[in-house]
Amino acid sequence: MIKINLLNSVTERQTGTIVAVDRKISSAGSRLALTTIVVTLLLGTVIAWDVISTEMAKTEAVRQLDEQKRIAAELEIVMNEQKELEEKIASIDGRIEAIKKLRSTQAGPSAVLEAMRERIQMVPGLYIESIEQSGDSLIVKGNSPDEAQVTQFGRSLEFSNGLFSNLNIETVRAEITDQNAPAQKVSDKPGEKAEPPKVEIVNFTIKCAYTASKAVNPDANATTASVQGPAANAANPPAVSPAAAAQVAKN
Repeated sequence: MIKINLLNSVTERQTGTIVAVDRKISSAGSRLALTTIVVTLLLGTVIAWDVISTEMAKTEAVRQLDEQKRIAAELEIVMNEQKELEEKIASIDGRIEAIKKLRSTQAGPSAVLEAMRERIQMVPGLYIESIEQSGDSLIVKGNSPDEAQVTQFGRSLEFSNGLFSNLNIETVRAEITDQNAPAQKVSDKPGEKAEPPKVEIVNFTIKCAYTASKAVNPDANATTASVQGPAANAANPPAVSPAAAAQVAKN
């Protein structure tokens, strides 16, 4: 019987193949070629990854740029709307101020007469001859039998919470004939006419500044002011001459 050692034959065949490969690799040209191939593959892989990553970064940058542009456009719209709202608010504020100023000036003569009427009521015997208003300036002329009443009236104007300010009071004493008093004779000569007695009064002129916005009741009706002779006491409304009312209404 013939015996064959298969193990040795396989080993010998494998050893021969390995030896052949070693021989091929052991040569310098083969090693250089193999190294070149490996380096080329690695370099190509790195270059390909770099290109791919660069393209991905560029795509992301373009996306972020578009997003920032969109946000900037939305922000510009919001800024424009805010600017328009600010302009509208400023316009409304201007209209409100104009309305307030118009309301303060619309009171006009009625507010002046009402303010004067309230203050003259506190001073019995005071008589107003004329009230002239020119812008913010006011000139009040009248008379009173006592200078203390003029001083009291001026004090009431001065302490008016800014309604009347910068007061300047001028007074002049004068004598007038009292037509209501009984006539008296100055001598005992027969046929001589009796003359009515004379009384002394104080003519005053008050110049001041009038601030309409400080008026408490600017819409008061001026027709409620009494037009009559000198007031008898504080309970009765003081006198305002028709010329005074006409002068204020004209201004």
